[in-house]
Amino acid sequence: MDVKANEQTKPKFAVLGAGHGGMAMAGHLGIMGFDVRMYNRTEERLWGVKARGGIEIEGEITGFGKIQAASTNIEEIIRDAEIIMVVVPATAHRFIAEQCAPHLKDGQIVVLNPGRTFGALEFKQVLNAKGCSANAIIAETQSFIYASRAIGPAQARIFRIKNSIPLASIRAHRIPEVLGRIRCAYPQFVPGDNIFKTSLDNIGAVFHPALCILNAGWIEDISEFQFYVQGVTRSVAQVLDRVDAERVAVAEALGIRALTAREWLYLAYSTAGKTLHDAMHANPGYRGIMAPTHLNIRYLTEDIPASLVPIASIGDMFKVPTPTLKALIHLGSIINECDYWQEGRTVERLGIVGMTLKELRLLSIGQSEIPGQEVQR
Repeated sequence: MDVKANEQTKPKFAVLGAGHGGMAMAGHLGIMGFDVRMYNRTEERLWGVKARGGIEIEGEITGFGKIQAASTNIEEIIRDAEIIMVVVPATAHRFIAEQCAPHLKDGQIVVLNPGRTFGALEFKQVLNAKGCSANAIIAETQSFIYASRAIGPAQARIFRIKNSIPLASIRAHRIPEVLGRIRCAYPQFVPGDNIFKTSLDNIGAVFHPALCILNAGWIEDISEFQFYVQGVTRSVAQVLDRVDAERVAVAEALGIRALTAREWLYLAYSTAGKTLHDAMHANPGYRGIMAPTHLNIRYLTEDIPASLVPIASIGDMFKVPTPTLKALIHLGSIINECDYWQEGRTVERLGIVGMTLKELRLLSIGQSEIPGQEVQR
């Protein structure tokens, strides 16, 4: 069954994930008058939404967003959805792909919010491995559109909606089709060229892990401090600059001109400065965002395996040195007593090891298939 609706109608949305981001997105879509259904793996995050029939939003957006259904049954939630918004940590993309695989239909659009690095690639690979033959579009955003927090069982606060969010699909020629359907809800989404561009413009890779690791003592001392302001001294900013330079160099090896962190701050928040330190301190959107109180947090558990690891891994494949990225991967693994390199999105796990630049570029525009047999459990 093809679920693509008439272009004049509002698309039906499914939001997969009921964390900070999923609550904000589902509630805002409801306020905007869209038909929204919500999935979460566990029931406990859904009871408040079910009881109230929606989500109360405060902050930059205020109002009550009606939710048509909330369930742990993913088939029920995505059955009639035209646009499926995946709003879970990147480390759960594989699980969500496995759950969606038997139920996707032709014409559906799946958007990872965000994909982090190579999220759409991994998602499509899992669908292939599960034998999913639906002609669905798999897309990803370069970053999450909201700065938000869930503040209750059916309440969320939206601190800020970003100005411009690049979006790309695995078949790059279908990006206009995705934007044509989704912009009635999100005019902030803009063409992201291809999935390698959105993946390597992943600014969370620059800011999150290094800030946590370099401020580990302060975080574990349970001292309250503003994460992106007090946590970014000039010395810390020098490390962020080096992480940024290595990310940009890996992108260049793939023929991609990645945004620098300073350029991204200007596009996303309209803030500028002579240095990255100055630009971050000039951003009013960062004021009041307090640091985490522990280090078992997605800034490490998600951003290292799903951001730093794939960038460093593809850097190795194309002989681009990434010593700072690798140092952060190593230190983060020690801090959380794990092996993020083993867990992460390496080129081996993504099934792209040994591919030439030409083969990767063809893959990004849909002229080459993503192998499914390489999926590792």
